[in-house]
Amino acid sequence: MTTTSGRVQEAIEAKPEDVGMSSSRLDRLDQVIQRRLDERKISGAITVVMRHGRVVHFQTVGSMDDEASKPMRRDAMFRIYSMTKPIVSLALMQLFEEGLFQLDDPASKYIPEFAGLEVFTAGDARHYETRPPSREMTVRDLLCHTSGLSSAPIGGGTPALTVVSHLYLNNGVAGIGHDGTLHDTIVKLGRLPLEADPGTRWIYGVSTDVVGYLVEVLSGRPLDQYLRERIFEPLGMPDSSFFVTPAKHDRLAAYYRQAPGGYDLYDAPTTSPFARQGTYFSGVGGLCSTADDYTRFVKMLLNGGQLDGERVIGPRTLAYMRMNHLPGDSEIALGTGFGLGFAVLTNPAASGCVGTAGEYHWAGAASTHFFVSPADQLGVVFMTQMLGMGPPVALGRDLRVGVYQALLD
Repeated sequence: MTTTSGRVQEAIEAKPEDVGMSSSRLDRLDQVIQRRLDERKISGAITVVMRHGRVVHFQTVGSMDDEASKPMRRDAMFRIYSMTKPIVSLALMQLFEEGLFQLDDPASKYIPEFAGLEVFTAGDARHYETRPPSREMTVRDLLCHTSGLSSAPIGGGTPALTVVSHLYLNNGVAGIGHDGTLHDTIVKLGRLPLEADPGTRWIYGVSTDVVGYLVEVLSGRPLDQYLRERIFEPLGMPDSSFFVTPAKHDRLAAYYRQAPGGYDLYDAPTTSPFARQGTYFSGVGGLCSTADDYTRFVKMLLNGGQLDGERVIGPRTLAYMRMNHLPGDSEIALGTGFGLGFAVLTNPAASGCVGTAGEYHWAGAASTHFFVSPADQLGVVFMTQMLGMGPPVALGRDLRVGVYQALLD
């Protein structure tokens, strides 16, 4: 196992054999990650495996910043992008537990700007036609990505694939932004058409920014403050935030992208927008975090909503979140549905990858990944910073094979 000034060993809380796993078989997981490093598919990574609430494997490999010749370190900070979504979704469900809304409430009940939204039917980004939706968008739709809202190009750099996403780009819908506020995006979305009727299609788009805005409306607090007070501080996640403070700039990893023969620099730590304090708190993908912090979040999930005596969500609510909520038990991929904030493995055989039904997971654009198997009491966190690996799907498969094959019971 790679060590970082002796600190990695401190992260291990039990031997794999103490929790029904094999140390020698976990070496195969190390080999999978090392192979990606040798092939220049990644610059560096951290892999964490935990079972029955205890970390049994914590591996750091490679570099966190090639240009600065900095080896990967345990406390490196990563842009977790879409791994923000489960955190913000859980935040909204905390308010659900307080009776502040019902899942099938119309979103317009809390967001007046969404009253009267219509669905795009024909035309282009300059001239288009719309019609009334078959029904209104609900809060559940926002959590499940069945709201009818489209995808915003991230930073303006992702090609807009539909007329509605072109409209998002033309009207400055942020996606993952730095300036402005969530309310600014709500105002813009209220003037644009939906991509589809709510409840009819899973469209991976800006819905979780609206979820974050609902947290602000219902709690009366900015999203960053709410997450800090209700999730990060109770769980002991001091390094999770929307923007990296100056005191932590030297811990922000470089972000790379795949290129012929390996990779090149995509977002340098010294000039990254994540290293400047901003005002746009994106639920879609705005958070930075560390392997240790996200491990705390996953431990809480494994423990049914609490960690070290701090409960942040009820066990029944969490179990409800990890059910497939898509209409008619439909799927986002073979054997995979979607719950209230993350994907849910419903049929491992159909998915084409080893796993246990009921496992839930998600990944980020920089190829970060996590999954939780309640039945196996198993949790995994993987941190790297690479755009365009082909994963999250391929990476998720490799991680699952490497981890599940190490189980002995």
